[in-house]
Amino acid sequence: MRIPSFFRGWNRLTVALVVMSLALASSSTVYAQDAGAQRPIRLFLDCQYECDMEFTRTEIPWVDHVRDRADADVHVLVTTRSTAANAREFTLTFIGLREFSTLADTIVTVSPESDSQDRRRRVVTEALKRGLVRYVARRPGSERLTITYAAPSGTSGAGAAPARDRWNLWVFRTRANSYLNGEESSRSINVNGSVSANRISPAWKANVSLDGNYGENNFTFQDGTKFNSYSHGYGIRELLVKSLGPHWSAGQRSSITASTYQNTDLAFRFAPAVEYNIFPYSESTRRQLRLQYAIGATHYRYEDTTIFDKIRETRGDHSVLASLDTRQPWGSVSIALEGRALLDDPKKNRLELNPEFDIRLFRGLSLNLFGYVSLLRDQLYLAKGGATDEEVLLRRRQLATSYQYFLGAGLSYTFGSIYNNVVNPRFGNSAGY
Repeated sequence: MRIPSFFRGWNRLTVALVVMSLALASSSTVYAQDAGAQRPIRLFLDCQYECDMEFTRTEIPWVDHVRDRADADVHVLVTTRSTAANAREFTLTFIGLREFSTLADTIVTVSPESDSQDRRRRVVTEALKRGLVRYVARRPGSERLTITYAAPSGTSGAGAAPARDRWNLWVFRTRANSYLNGEESSRSINVNGSVSANRISPAWKANVSLDGNYGENNFTFQDGTKFNSYSHGYGIRELLVKSLGPHWSAGQRSSITASTYQNTDLAFRFAPAVEYNIFPYSESTRRQLRLQYAIGATHYRYEDTTIFDKIRETRGDHSVLASLDTRQPWGSVSIALEGRALLDDPKKNRLELNPEFDIRLFRGLSLNLFGYVSLLRDQLYLAKGGATDEEVLLRRRQLATSYQYFLGAGLSYTFGSIYNNVVNPRFGNSAGY
């Protein structure tokens, strides 16, 4: 029986791929046996948004940077949080693998808010160098490692009293943005800004903020008619929290808000709450599982009469929040589930779920899931007259709905060379099409 030429070519291709795979596997095995402890340490830097990876590879050329944890000798997990003065605190967790499986370490470093991006990336990179010393010292060639120390000028260093803080830990921030775009038949303007004041100490956390926005859209249709649409909103918000130990805290929130989108001329809210974290708050950069209960009341004054024939009203409600956040060597998980209901009418309620997963399934393959799902039965503010077609298209008015959602999912798979050492910035970082 004569085999078609197509299948004969396919069989040759299959055999060639098998032979190539065996050759690559064989060369990898030989490399692992021959190089062993003589090669540089392989580092996997697990730093999602906090690091400048190209800068780190340039500044630390004495290790092999690899792109997968499965190929590493040392896995460094970098997490971050804001400090009292709105600085960034970086926690570098060193996880030894292979021959270093019994070695682990944690280094914490702080970059003040006033630091430039260049200074901040240097702070993280220098902390990374310090943490790698104990691993490099256990490999042949460690005699080439040199350590220097820059003594602080005008002080004895450890034990020096902190300078007096004339701001008493208060940190203020202002922000203003504006956007303008248009063409011959349309134009849009958006202006927004905010002012905030924060004070954070081990015992107390306080935050006060003011924000506002204004939006305008102008259209000219083919027949010469014009349509203009406007929207605005503002909010004054306050938060005060008292620490009650390594797991407990209590506090209250209050706010005054207005929004044309939600038919609200004024909404004043006050709500005390209590929170329990199953893990100590000191571990918050790596893991936290918080349970929070709040009870409060909101006074509403509407722009237009609502579908419940109200122009103003005061309603009490309570809510329960469960929030899990963890960042581990295998990936990260963030899930928040909140339920809220009116005290005098439990049928008016909502349930919201915010999940985000970023999981390393196995070498080179990662799964990413994210989204938002909400079941709504408490839209007290809906205007009785409804929304015009233009307001619907431009999303100037909230519409009646029993649910809202958006979902996203993705897979990424990387294969090829395990090394990630080389930096080449020519023509930027994208294809440029």
